[in-house]
Amino acid sequence: MNLTGALWRKSSFSGNQGNSSGCVEVAVLTDGAVAVRDTKDRSLGAQVFPPREWAAFVAGVRAGEFDLP
Repeated sequence: MNLTGALWRKSSFSGNQGNSSGCVEVAVLTDGAVAVRDTKDRSLGAQVFPPREWAAFVAGVRAGEFDLP
């Protein structure tokens, strides 16, 4: 997938407490899919998620499904 021209932004959940070890960037693509990449090593490429999968992931984050005990 060609991501040239994608508008990347740093995730709001990425390193907010002065910890830059978990930085990711996201870009919403023209078809509604979402691309995610590592801020520190963009050469790794990006993972691209269809809109429904991304929505399910975000819902899980908001519901606390991935919170550590």
